[in-house]
Amino acid sequence: MTFPVLALRVNKENPDHHLWNNNGNWWLHYTVRMSDGSKRRIRKSLRTKEIIQARRLRDGEFSALKNGAKKTEQNYE
Repeated sequence: MTFPVLALRVNKENPDHHLWNNNGNWWLHYTVRMSDGSKRRIRKSLRTKEIIQARRLRDGEFSALKNGAKKTEQNYE
């Protein structure tokens, strides 16, 4: 079994880093590196049209990942 490691590159000059707007809805995208050397790109709809809410949701998602709340293989398959 492999386990994910969050691989974030943060651009402090861009508050919308890891976010993109797709037809008015904000999405989160990031990469996790697996313990076997592979990597997975994660793309997740934040289900909001508001950038401020999207930033909060992104920050919450990353905080949960960093704290291990979602570090299970099943979340990345």
